[in-house]
Amino acid sequence: MSNRTRIDAKIIVGFQDGEHRILEDGCIVLEGNEIIHVGKDFDGSVDKTIDATNRVITPGFINTHTHLAESSLDKSFVEDRGHRQFSMTGLVEMLPARSMAMDREGAEACVDYSMGELIRTGTTTVMELGGIGDYVADAAEKSGLRTYIADMYKSGRWLTRDGKKVEYDWNIEAGEEGFKKAVEFIERVDGRANGRIKGFLSPAQVDTCTEELLRKSREASDSMQVPLALHVSQSVFEFDEMTKRHGMTPIEWLESIDFLSEWNILGHAIMPAGHSWVQFQGDDLGILARHGANVAHCVWVFARRGIAMESFPDYIDAGINMTLGTDTAPQSMIEGLRWTAVIGKMMCRDSQRSTAADVFNAATINGAKMLQRDDLGKVAPGAKADLLFWDAESMFMVPLRDPIKNIVYNAQTEDLVDVMIDGEYVQQNGKVLNVDIEQANAALQFAGRRMWSEMGAGDWAGRNIDQMSPQTFETFERKL
Repeated sequence: MSNRTRIDAKIIVGFQDGEHRILEDGCIVLEGNEIIHVGKDFDGSVDKTIDATNRVITPGFINTHTHLAESSLDKSFVEDRGHRQFSMTGLVEMLPARSMAMDREGAEACVDYSMGELIRTGTTTVMELGGIGDYVADAAEKSGLRTYIADMYKSGRWLTRDGKKVEYDWNIEAGEEGFKKAVEFIERVDGRANGRIKGFLSPAQVDTCTEELLRKSREASDSMQVPLALHVSQSVFEFDEMTKRHGMTPIEWLESIDFLSEWNILGHAIMPAGHSWVQFQGDDLGILARHGANVAHCVWVFARRGIAMESFPDYIDAGINMTLGTDTAPQSMIEGLRWTAVIGKMMCRDSQRSTAADVFNAATINGAKMLQRDDLGKVAPGAKADLLFWDAESMFMVPLRDPIKNIVYNAQTEDLVDVMIDGEYVQQNGKVLNVDIEQANAALQFAGRRMWSEMGAGDWAGRNIDQMSPQTFETFERKL
């Protein structure tokens, strides 16, 4: 029998009768990596007891959309920038320039840094959409993070040659080869690290994949019983392109080719029919709900460009399973909870919708539902011991009456003291244990400088970093 550990806590966000419930002065009992008891007391024997009587314990956050090998280098580059020709998205200009300027060493630096950043800000399960899956698997195993990994593949790519229009460069064979490698990757890594490392499928974007590639992906997802991720309805140019090709919205088209299912985790879906930026009518939300498709909402990647979902509570009311991802920098679920709640209220103009409960559920039990995992996203018997320990007496957590409201609207990174994944601490007293943070920071800084110096090669106009993303203030010059 595995060792039993009892944790006594001031407040536990437990799970009862299908929803999170607040338990004061209770205890959690672990057996190995699994929770076996949650309640006011425990009559059985234990091997050790942890005093967390000054802590709020919650389930860990499930982060359903990240790009760990690149997003860290969004900092100091993409902010305060946008092109009206492309309706403020950075996909057509900023992303290709960054991708071409980055090297493999830079991508690895991003992954190593991301492991620490995710744990420090409450992610215990993450879904990574990238291209260096084996390296991510190794880093995740070392850090202790529960990680789902997909090596993305696609039939074509966006580009602009003049800064005025979006074009597509197609390579159908590359998409087919990428699909085969993605399937092989899942078979190779699935179940590593005591089952913490798993794979899933991710054709990249709805407008860069052929119908045949998407149909194959759906069939493989069904047969392998793995999640199927796809970026969709994430920009005006994509929406317009799909309506020109098919006379349907991107989501209508996905329904027409039998792509949608309960295994879907659709990245963003922020511009469905009826959104004010696209002015094209339809019932995309009804379609998603009807097929049980899940949405990964990444609020900050759009909010920083003045774009918002219209609106988060409307998706919930439509019956869509809403989950949260980070996508860009900062990769903080703490920030994601807050921005989702606040911008959701702004867009629906109702302070009593887009609530703390809505976003907390999206970051926990909804993510588990999408993964079809009954053992994640909650503190209950049978669940994995993926736990967050919050300081109940810190500056940003007092006065403490409603712990969920305090976490969503007030908590800072410093308030998250300990993090446990699979029954093992991966952070204690605010220190990430299995990642050398100083080394990761230094490597990311070096990677950034290298990327910034190479920026012009991937830009349609050959601009350097200061032309693409000018410094906020000019350099101080000493006067003689």
